[in-house]
Amino acid sequence: MRTIWWEQGQVKMIDQRKLPLEFEIASFDDYRRVAWAIKEMVIRGAPAIGAAGAYGMVLAAYQSQAETRAALIRDLEEAKVALDAARPTAVNLSWGTRRILDTAREVETEDLDLLREILLDEAEALAEEDIEINRRMGQNGLAVIPDNANVLHHCNTGSLATVEYGTALGVIRAAHEAGKNIHVWVDETRPRLQGARLTAWELMQEEIPMHLIADNAAGYLMWSGKVDVVLFGADRVAANGDVANKIGTYKLAVVARENGIPVYAVVPTSTIDLSLPSGEHIPIEERGWEEVAKFGGCQIAPDDVPVFNPAFDITPHKYLTGIITEEGIVYPPFDVNLRRVKERAEHRIAERRKERIRAREKKLKGR
Repeated sequence: MRTIWWEQGQVKMIDQRKLPLEFEIASFDDYRRVAWAIKEMVIRGAPAIGAAGAYGMVLAAYQSQAETRAALIRDLEEAKVALDAARPTAVNLSWGTRRILDTAREVETEDLDLLREILLDEAEALAEEDIEINRRMGQNGLAVIPDNANVLHHCNTGSLATVEYGTALGVIRAAHEAGKNIHVWVDETRPRLQGARLTAWELMQEEIPMHLIADNAAGYLMWSGKVDVVLFGADRVAANGDVANKIGTYKLAVVARENGIPVYAVVPTSTIDLSLPSGEHIPIEERGWEEVAKFGGCQIAPDDVPVFNPAFDITPHKYLTGIITEEGIVYPPFDVNLRRVKERAEHRIAERRKERIRAREKKLKGR
């Protein structure tokens, strides 16, 4: 199931606010509206908003009235600021917008129509790479899923959180496809209920055995011996292995450690941010009153009740058994091994970019 794509000059995406009761496709032809869609969680999930950021930059290029390459790049720089501000915790967003801006700076042509085509090609390449990366993570993660395992999963990390297939849910999907006979405990994931609304829906579409649970039931299940492994995604991973993920992840990891249950974050290397030494430096997005004080459109708290609503928390690396990436499973020492896989992935991506640059140069000569 594809979450986001480009079609006839517009960015199309599944409106995740409407699921599971309604399935609607939202369309955008203005990068500012894409920024709005990211902020309002029409689209969500670190890899998915990375792709949305890239496509938003392409829309900005097509919207631009610039008559020179330099002016177009200035317009793209402005668009990048607006898109990056939509959700500050997930590093994939700024990673995706930067990739398009870097491409615009690299291609030396005053043929702006051609430059726009090249930027679209780069965004499409980013989206296709995400699908490939997710499938590789799924296969790598098979090693940590025993046959007949009960897997505890937090938030949503499936196709809806990526371009297609999924990160942590991709590992679950791969295990199901491999015939491992798994069962999934699905945290509801308050306050926005991504587990109840999205993960449960995806697993039921795939006919993967599961039960939806209240978030507070997870500890009891672990204590009862009914959880074999805990899986979740991440919105940013610091250089030392500290993980920022959906609020509630930290307490799951702590309780899992207390009960001797392995814990894995499943992340593409684009989510690893080596510029931040630890989780203390990761910006944590705070969201609005209504997400906590209302439920299904009904107010459940007193008027004007003070609300603190951090969208993410930090799980210190000491609570992680490992981090599953497209380059393999990373084990401690994370500060050494995360850098190694990040550099390997960046080298692979750079080589592919060189191939595309050579193809673009041929295209330029043909004009």
